[in-house]
Amino acid sequence: MRGTDSRASSLALFANREFLALTSVQFARGFSFATIILALALYADLFSASGIAAGLFGSAYAFVRFFLVLPLGRFIDRGNGKRFLLMGLLIYVGVLVGYSYVNTIEHVIFMRVFQGIGSLVVYLSATAVVGTISPEDGRGLWIGTYNQVRSFSSLTGDIVGGTLLFTFGFQTTYFVLIAVTVIATVAVFTSLRDNPSGSDAKPQSSGLETFKRLLGRSSIQALVAFRFLFSFGKTAVVLFLPIFARTQFGMSPLAIGAVLAGGRLTKTVAQGYVGTVSDRVGHLSWFIIAGTVLYAAGVAIIPLATVADSFGSLSLPGLLVNAQVTISGGAIVLFLAYAVLGFADSLRLPTSTTLFVDEGEHYNAVAGSLSLRSIAWQVGAIVGPLGAGIVLDYVSFAAAFYLAAGFTVSSAIAFAALYADEPIPEPVG
Repeated sequence: MRGTDSRASSLALFANREFLALTSVQFARGFSFATIILALALYADLFSASGIAAGLFGSAYAFVRFFLVLPLGRFIDRGNGKRFLLMGLLIYVGVLVGYSYVNTIEHVIFMRVFQGIGSLVVYLSATAVVGTISPEDGRGLWIGTYNQVRSFSSLTGDIVGGTLLFTFGFQTTYFVLIAVTVIATVAVFTSLRDNPSGSDAKPQSSGLETFKRLLGRSSIQALVAFRFLFSFGKTAVVLFLPIFARTQFGMSPLAIGAVLAGGRLTKTVAQGYVGTVSDRVGHLSWFIIAGTVLYAAGVAIIPLATVADSFGSLSLPGLLVNAQVTISGGAIVLFLAYAVLGFADSLRLPTSTTLFVDEGEHYNAVAGSLSLRSIAWQVGAIVGPLGAGIVLDYVSFAAAFYLAAGFTVSSAIAFAALYADEPIPEPVG
């Protein structure tokens, strides 16, 4: 059973200046990512992208991360996490400036490559720092709350980003994203300690030896297999659900953002609580399996939006305007499906991340463990969107989503078959 500090709570963590600075990074990253996902749906419609071309929006992002994630994780473990984090944020600012000049589908794919680089540096360095400075008996709470901020920021991206795109277009939207990222950069520079891991927390063996030791653990093997299979389905859904909403139902970016808000809201509310519960009861593998099976069910609901749309629309009184708001049956189904996906992620995300951090800490290689987590994801993230795009071009949207659901179920089966709760290894060296 994992311990927990009963004095701690998600809200109390924000009194910690370092945690607040790190969550500002998480907010900027999630806000930008969610808004850009909406923009990608608009680009796919604007440039009449085929399924394969739209799939490259996701595959190009993952491809560069696949090659960088392992060496970058080792560099962060051996170096100064704060400096890497600041470098990643500056790269991300440059990426957002670049998006402001996009006017062809090739430009979108090109910028997705650089977005992959900047987001990887920020993700690995920030998550490693959170895992390092958090107390061992409250790590689930720290990571759960940290991920909770990501969900809230993604929710903000869906609503605020969708509103900005709908009202002002691309240029103003990217200017706001740049400003938010710059504020996060200043917060890290002024509030986070230098070299958060400390001079005595260097890896105890070479990079290859550390990865071999990590992969020798059954829990890591299970997590890596799980991440590989799950990422195929997850990345296909994240990319193609907004495109599905835009191209099949003609939804505006504001409407698409409202649909995605269902999942963001459930993740925002639930992740910190799940992290606290997992600290108390243990059995993290149970949370991962339950969340994955539920995610597959949510994906299977998505194609039903086409059927629901044929039943007509629902009219509701407008909250901000003196008129009725019409919501299509397809939009309602997509909202409910994404809400299910959000709750499923709330079970899976804080617990799987905590397991990776715990395993990496045994070898003073938290970023190295997280890089294994990320590289397992990138393989599926390269193949998933492209594979779903091919199925979309030659079969249908429904077939692409059911294929994603199938890979999601297989990831739960693989994890359950491989996972074993091993004792903590003896210190190396």
